Amino acid sequence: MPGDDTLGDKIAGWIREYAESNGISTLVVGVSGGVDSAVTSTLCAMTGIRTIALNLPINQDLDQFDLSNAHISWLEDKWENAEGRLIDLSATFRVLAEDSLSEFSVTDMALANTKARLRMTTLYAISASNNGIVVGTGNKVEDFGVGFYTKYGDGGVDISPIADLMKSEVYQLGSELGVHKDILQSSPTDGLWEDGRTDEDQIGATYEELEWAMEQSPSTGDMDWTPRQIEVMRIFNKFNTQNSHKMNPIPVYINS
Repeated sequence: MPGDDTLGDKIAGWIREYAESNGISTLVVGVSGGVDSAVTSTLCAMTGIRTIALNLPINQDLDQFDLSNAHISWLEDKWENAEGRLIDLSATFRVLAEDSLSEFSVTDMALANTKARLRMTTLYAISASNNGIVVGTGNKVEDFGVGFYTKYGDGGVDISPIADLMKSEVYQLGSELGVHKDILQSSPTDGLWEDGRTDEDQIGATYEELEWAMEQSPSTGDMDWTPRQIEVMRIFNKFNTQNSHKMNPIPVYINS
C-alpha cells in the first residue's frame, strides 16, 4: 500500500520520479564518509537508477577515506545499479594551491572552499558525460539554518533529497536504512581541513543545539533560556546572517 511506504521509500520515489520525468539516467553523488552523503547515496541506489558514488579525497583524513570506501562497497554489494569510483584530487589541488594561486596570499578558508569546488567540478563532469544529475547531500540545518556549505561547492547540486530533514532525522533515517554504525557514530565534519576539525569545532555548537535554535519562533523571548541557550542562539543568528547570501536568491538588478 502506498500509505505504508517508509520515509526512505518516499524520498527514493521522489528522486526516481524527478529523474524519469526529466529523462535522466544517472545519479551522481559524492560520498564523504559522513551520514548525510551515506544516506543520500543509499536513497539514490534505492531508486534502481544507475548511481555513481564518488570518493573524492583531497589530502583526506584516513578515517574519513576508509568510511567512504566502506560505504561505497556496501552500496555495490547491496544494489546492482550502484557503482563506486575513487578519484584522488590531491595532486590537482596541490598544483592549484601551490602554483597557480601562490602569489595571491589565498587564505586557509578560501583554500578549504576550493576543495569543495574542485569536487563539484568533478561531479558535474561525470554527471554531464553520463546523462546524469548531481544529487545534493545537505541537510536542513546546513542548507537553511546556518548556511554551512560552500557556495558553488557542495552547494552546487541539481536536487536536494534530504534538505528538509533535520540532522537528527538524517541519523534516524540512516539507522533505518542500515548505514554502517561507524558512520552514524562519527563526528560530523565537512572534510575540508587537514587537521580533522569537526563541524562543531567550526560552528561552536552541536547540530542538536542548532536544531533547537531553528525551532524557536521569532517572538520567543530569552528570559527562560539558559546561558548556553542564549549563546547558541547568538551563534545561530551570526551564521544565519553572514551566510544569507548563500541561502537567498542571487540579487538581480531589475531594469525598469
